[in-house]
Amino acid sequence: MSVEAPPRAAATDRPRKPAPSPVVIGGLVVAAAFTWWAGHSLGFSLRPLVENWSNGWVVIEQFLSPNWPFIWRVWDAWVETIAISIVASAVGVSLGLLFAFLASRVTNRSAWGFRATRWFLSVLRSLPDIAYVLIFVALVGVGSLAGILALILFNIGIAAKLTSETIDAVDTGPLEAADASGAGTAARARWAVMPQILPNYLSYCLYIFELNIRASVVIGIAGGGGIGSVINVQFSRFEYENVAAIVVALFVVVLLIDQLSQYLRRRFV
Repeated sequence: MSVEAPPRAAATDRPRKPAPSPVVIGGLVVAAAFTWWAGHSLGFSLRPLVENWSNGWVVIEQFLSPNWPFIWRVWDAWVETIAISIVASAVGVSLGLLFAFLASRVTNRSAWGFRATRWFLSVLRSLPDIAYVLIFVALVGVGSLAGILALILFNIGIAAKLTSETIDAVDTGPLEAADASGAGTAARARWAVMPQILPNYLSYCLYIFELNIRASVVIGIAGGGGIGSVINVQFSRFEYENVAAIVVALFVVVLLIDQLSQYLRRRFV
């Protein structure tokens, strides 16, 4: 007795593609309307880019012909930039760790202290690094000190934010064991929390150091010292071939530091 195979489903039996959600369509329409409004209110147009292309090409030609020897002539500025990043990173992440413990309910049992720290860190993160360097240039003058102080405040906000969120997500088992043994707040944070967050904290430290290399160039242009100050001077002199050489060298430096950071993460984190 033969068994007949079940009939194949017709091509028309496939489920129909669901219609687009009205919410998604409405959201796209609203986003497009706001984009058009923003561009219209600014008078956004690419016409000046096309009309002034011949004038801008003179500058582009200089950028395409970097003055490579100039990189070595400003070697001291490169060293200053690296030094600014190292000092700011070391101080910033150390203070950031302290504020991270104060900004987490896991390690700060004081309700008012927790809220005050959170409020302080929110204010600290509200200003960009360029704003801090302008403030410190007015206070201590142009130079590396203004850049270091600006980056320290910038680093505290980032390190405390990332680390406090990691603290909030730790395993509660070691915390309960520390409480059962009668450990105080400091001992609880040191022996029950710190071992759990240490790998992530070290990763944040390396990430912040990478950010500081890039940010030190920007704050240097605003008066924070380092290679950014050299870029500012060369721009004011219209020496675009020197700026091009610095930009290429900066790309190489950041790439090497990024590769070193990835190696250290794989090796120690």
